[in-house]
Amino acid sequence: MLYSILIYGSESAVAAWEPGVEEDMLERHTDLREDLQAQGRLGMVLRLMPDTATTVRRAGDTHPLVTDGPFAETKEQLMGIYIVECETIEEATQAAHRLAFETGVFEIRPVTWYDPGVIPARIPQV
Repeated sequence: MLYSILIYGSESAVAAWEPGVEEDMLERHTDLREDLQAQGRLGMVLRLMPDTATTVRRAGDTHPLVTDGPFAETKEQLMGIYIVECETIEEATQAAHRLAFETGVFEIRPVTWYDPGVIPARIPQV
């Protein structure tokens, strides 16, 4: 089954990291990606630009509201996305655990549609 791992965190906390903290975190990302890729279980991986680079369009009656960044009323911002193939939700959760960082929140969710790439397309039965 395919799972998305949505990575949330505090952009301000990440920006304030001491030297070397981001490098350590990125090394964990590299290790996970290499492991999953070697097993043929890695799909798309995205690192999102900060909220300040974001434009949001909200549907309205006749005049939709379009705003520029920060748009969520949360302490965390969506920072990245992994698509992974795992047998169980526990296996996907273990992959997310390898990426842990202070202020990090990881949402693991089955993917119901995928444009075929490295991993064959499947529709999971939820």
